[in-house]
Amino acid sequence: QLLFVESGGDLVQPGGSLTLSCAVSGFISDYVIGYFRQAPGKEREGVSCMSRDGKMVKYVDSVKGRFTMSRDSTKNMVTLQMNSLKEEDTAVYYCAAVSWSSAWDMCVLAQRTYDSWGQGTQVTVSS
Repeated sequence: QLLFVESGGDLVQPGGSLTLSCAVSGFISDYVIGYFRQAPGKEREGVSCMSRDGKMVKYVDSVKGRFTMSRDSTKNMVTLQMNSLKEEDTAVYYCAAVSWSSAWDMCVLAQRTYDSWGQGTQVTVSS
């Protein structure tokens, strides 16, 4: 079973920045990795995903131009750099992985495709 170590959640003012990190117990290139978030009273939504080769990254429209997903293969870790944060970005952020994908260059933000999930980290944007 894949294990995750998630960190970086915090309280930040609107317009501020945070960096979330997600380290996995296996080789990062073996997995499609996604970030999801769930705000109070709302359904969980996909935020970003990265293909196994690290070359394709997708973002939900609401974070495009503000969030950047990257990875460090030497540490088997992905990061989500979040800039220009808004109050509506407040949520629990989850790192997740697809363990069964054979495709190197694709990722999708569909939750049902992810079969391993981290414990989540709280991001609160408030003045």
